[in-house]
This record gives sequence, structure tokens and C-alpha cells, in this order.
Amino acid sequence: CSFSGEPAPTDLCVMTRLLGYVDPSEPHFVVAVLTIAFNPLFWNVVARWERKTREPSGAFGSPHRACCTLGGAILLLNMLRSTQAMLSQPGMQSLDNPLAYRVGLALLGVGSVFVLSGFLALGFTGTCLGDYFRILKEARVTMFPFSVLDNPMYWGNTANHLGWGVFWGGIPSLRLLSSALFFGSQNGLPIYLSLHKGTWS
Repeated sequence: CSFSGEPAPTDLCVMTRLLGYVDPSEPHFVVAVLTIAFNPLFWNVVARWERKTREPSGAFGSPHRACCTLGGAILLLNMLRSTQAMLSQPGMQSLDNPLAYRVGLALLGVGSVFVLSGFLALGFTGTCLGDYFRILKEARVTMFPFSVLDNPMYWGNTANHLGWGVFWGGIPSLRLLSSALFFGSQNGLPIYLSLHKGTWS
């Protein structure tokens, strides 16, 4: 890219080229973007509603039932956001090669390790805002992967999205969505951060 009279802004140039491969009007892409924006808003509103009123626990009969119901809803929403929906987006021929496949698999492997190990360390209710339902761990979670990252499941999910994007021919829409997913996760209330740090705030 070139901009007459001004130095070429590299970041803008790369973003412009990336957007050239993305069809923002494609229905699956729109759904993925909407779910990335909606998901953290939904579960944080429900969690704060529970913490302030205890109405969800009352409606479902117990905090565990309410938390598990919210967790199921989160899983379903995340499935809707799944990278499989992005396969209709165009890929980049320059990344359709064995090396890109291996890099994509490596990212998927690392991301899956962080997500699964974080889930095992916290448990289902710990991952799905159990602390807002007064379902607390006996002690602060400090084992791997929390010993190496503050937000391993967010980093893992981002790596998984990026890995799928590289593995499937460098699909730019997945690479953009991985950035949006990480930004949305880091700027939403963490699912498990208060539990990990041993605080209710």
C-alpha cells in the first residue's frame, strides 16, 4: 500500500489487505461477531443479577442448578461462535501449504492445553462463574496453567481461533475474530478471575 505525501502506515496497510479477504456481510461472520460481543455481556449481567438478588438460584431451586444452567447456556453460545461457521469465508492461497498447517496445529495444541487444563483446575462451576453463586473453592487456584498465565483460558481460546484460521488456509476472518475474541474477553468481567484471585469483587 502507498499513501501519497505520507509515510506508509504498515499496520493500516496490513489491515486493509486483510479486510480484502473478508466478507463482512456473510451471515455466519455476522453471527460470530454478534456472539463475541453478546456472550460476555450476557453472562456478566446474569452473574451480577445473581450476586445482587439471588433470583436465578431461587428460580432453579439451588445455586448449583442455576450455575450449571448458566454454564450450559455459555457452552451453547460458544458453540454458536464456533470457528466451523467461518469455513465459508475465503482463505489466502499464500498460507495454503504444509507449513501453515503445522503452525495452525501447534496453535491449536497450545490453546487446547490452556483451555482444558484451566477447566480441570477450576471445575465446571468454577469456570462458569460459580463464585457469583457462592460456590467457592477452598483455596486459591495456583496450579498450572494459572501458574504461568493470569487468564489462560482466554489466551487458549484466542490461540484456538487463530490456529483454525491458519490451519484452514489462513482464513483472515478467523484471524480478525481471534483478535476480537481476545479484546472482548479481556475487557469483559473474567469468568474465573475473581475465583482465581480469591476475591468477590
